[in-house]
Amino acid sequence: MNIKEAKLQVKNAMTAYFSKDEFGEYEIPLERQRPIFLMGPPGIGKTAIMQQIAQELGVGLVSYSMTHHTRQSAIGLPFIATKTYGGKAYSVSEYTMSEIIASVYDLMEETGVREGILFLDEINCVSETLAPAMLQFLQFKIFGRHHVPDGWIVVTAGNPPEYNNSVREFDIVTWDRLKRIDIEPDYKAWKEYAAETMVHPAIRSYLDIKESDFYRVESSVDGKTFVTARGWSDLSDMLRLYEKNGLPVDAELVIQYLQNKEVAKGFALYYDLFRKYQSDYQVDRIFAGKAEEEILLRARAAKFDEKLSLLGLLLSGLEEKFAAIETDEKVNESLINAAKELREEPEKGLAALIGEKKEALAAARQAGKLSRSEQQIRRRTIAALERTQDALSAGEELPELLRALLTERRAAVAEAAREAGQALENSFAFCERAFGEGRELLILVTELTADSHSAHFIARYGSEGYYRHNEALLLHERQQTILRELDALEEEL
Repeated sequence: MNIKEAKLQVKNAMTAYFSKDEFGEYEIPLERQRPIFLMGPPGIGKTAIMQQIAQELGVGLVSYSMTHHTRQSAIGLPFIATKTYGGKAYSVSEYTMSEIIASVYDLMEETGVREGILFLDEINCVSETLAPAMLQFLQFKIFGRHHVPDGWIVVTAGNPPEYNNSVREFDIVTWDRLKRIDIEPDYKAWKEYAAETMVHPAIRSYLDIKESDFYRVESSVDGKTFVTARGWSDLSDMLRLYEKNGLPVDAELVIQYLQNKEVAKGFALYYDLFRKYQSDYQVDRIFAGKAEEEILLRARAAKFDEKLSLLGLLLSGLEEKFAAIETDEKVNESLINAAKELREEPEKGLAALIGEKKEALAAARQAGKLSRSEQQIRRRTIAALERTQDALSAGEELPELLRALLTERRAAVAEAAREAGQALENSFAFCERAFGEGRELLILVTELTADSHSAHFIARYGSEGYYRHNEALLLHERQQTILRELDALEEEL
């Protein structure tokens, strides 16, 4: 299955394992919860989906790579204790708490989180001395003499042996204690994640054209070469920072992330071309409805690869506008809730509320419960409240200040939404003039539908261009379905 399907399987299992009966006891006791084992090639996103699941379920996350552990650090160090049996004292062997188990308790103590996920990566690459203890752990959730706390679910992961020479084959006894999920690379599934996390548009456009370069692991005379989903995501972050700081992007940078010379060279060349398209097509002028006739004629005469790049530029620009509006809407919602809380508990005071929000943010971040976007929303909320606190100290009344703050912010979001909506309509108008009713418009509508930020914006604010062409897309899909059904019927006859 692909990474998206695997995430759903894991999340459903987590939901079931966290279920409690009428007495507050877990429906499936800890010792009977099969640890999940994610089997898949490196860099495919196994760790990323565990972070997402913890954030979506609102539970803690403790991650460990088992290749970094010896038997002593995983199980604990031995020491001699004295115990009395039948009135006689004996020296017995005990163990200090496992570093792994202790990390779970540390997180619980520091954040107050009582449920979470213990994620052990590369579990099939443990050292020979640690391997015997893993079977006991997988069956009883115990290292040495210390159990995983109730409410903490064990998820493990590993690579198939063809990707890692250190892999130890599990026997049937071990596999029979695991809930195994096999994952394969799938660009279409990753593309949804890429749109959600605003992966650099050059990467998305390139992979739309050369999907075969999304994930490659090959053997050559120079050894293993590889390109992974993790490599593309990390390269995206670096591209944005290089652009922000005016640094040159070349093949030498790209190959540090895409460790296949052919793919790295191909993307580096495409990136230069993509940047040229950014300059040549002047997307901001298209958004403003002021694109020159020369740009229109160039788009009309362009090869399909160049048209795809132009669509990528338009889509990424629109998505950034829509994502910013969605974030501001959520900040406004958070500020409204803060105002309600102060109205219901006036004795608390704004300074105390800000302090609570800062503490809650710090605890949630430490527990791994917040996505980057959620952290941004909370930080912006706190910053807005702090500015209000500064104004309050100058003699203003709190209710009036909060009312003015919300009025100003609502007006700003409304204006940003108006501008973004106009940019969307102007994009449709440009594409209609450049491409007529060609497949380019179907691609534009399909990508807008698939992107969560775009779908949210259109559902909230509407778009005549989108609705007009979406009807055409639905009609086209229905026609294709009918043709396939007719072909199937003819074959039967």
